[in-house]
Amino acid sequence: MSDLPPAAPVPAAQPAAPTEKWNVLSIVGFVLSLLGFNVIAIVLGFIGLNQVKKTGERGHGLALAAVIIGFVSIAIIIILIVVSISLVAAAGSISTTSY
Repeated sequence: MSDLPPAAPVPAAQPAAPTEKWNVLSIVGFVLSLLGFNVIAIVLGFIGLNQVKKTGERGHGLALAAVIIGFVSIAIIIILIVVSISLVAAAGSISTTSY
């Protein structure tokens, strides 16, 4: 036979470290807030915040960002609409005034 020494035992593979689970609604809310679906993003952000608080999942920052981006986007849209209407009204009153 062979004069080789017996093979050393192979250590068992270590199990992979468990990864923390991400909250799906937080991710979806964040993505939708970036795409412009603000009302849906706000709702999903609040639901995601509630779920993260209960379950301890990751995604608190994403849910909070979805809510903030959603509200800021809606505020900016309202401001732009008001400014546009006032500019149109001002332009209409200037053109009808005679000197």
